Amino acid sequence: MAIIDPGPDDPRHIEALLAAIGGERLRYVLVTHTHRDHSPAARVLKEATGATIAGCAPYAPCDSSSVGDLNLDAAHDLAYTPDIVLGDSAELVIGDISLLALATPGHTANHLCFALAKERALFTGDHVMAWATTVIAPPDGSMRDYLTSVERLLKRDDLIYWPAHGGPVRDPPRFLRALIHHRRAREAAILRRLEAGDETIAAIVAHIYEGVDKRLHPAAAMTALAHLEDLIARGLVDCAGQPVLEARFWRRSA
Repeated sequence: MAIIDPGPDDPRHIEALLAAIGGERLRYVLVTHTHRDHSPAARVLKEATGATIAGCAPYAPCDSSSVGDLNLDAAHDLAYTPDIVLGDSAELVIGDISLLALATPGHTANHLCFALAKERALFTGDHVMAWATTVIAPPDGSMRDYLTSVERLLKRDDLIYWPAHGGPVRDPPRFLRALIHHRRAREAAILRRLEAGDETIAAIVAHIYEGVDKRLHPAAAMTALAHLEDLIARGLVDCAGQPVLEARFWRRSA
């Protein structure tokens, strides 16, 4: 058998996984990305069972100056060391089934999904989740890459998605179209706030997320920064200096 995204290195969690395996042979531990709630248990399971760790590439630390004091590297499993790095369209055979790795950067630069053709199912990690929208946190996360990856999934014929968090997505095309609409609506709201005179991410978030628990505002600020990076790349927005959380932004004249 194989386990996808085994989770954190928590003793009770590991015990539950080993109990679920029972007398079966754990051949592979597959990892969609290296956030600490997804990959750390892989090496513990490998030590306990001899399984092969396969999946995304290790996290490549990047310049986090754009997000100030936030230590985004700490969100990643820096000790993750796969035995097999699966590139885009790589196939992994497990018994009488095969899984196809699909590069889906956006949430993280190294994110993969795994397609199970036999069931027309896709294991989506954190790329697409039914219970919440995916946080895109630069510099490792990219809104442009994320939306490109979502568009790629729209061209597939999957019947069901199995995310790493929450329940399944049972109508993928409809859900993806709604997800794209949501992101474009958020983008339009940011542009309206710039036109109204807001110049900082803090001001934009305060207006767009008014009424939302302020504990969620830091994550909202990261997603707003990801949108602004994309809007700058598309020539719709300018900023003073580099696009960072504290920068001043404005709508570019037509």
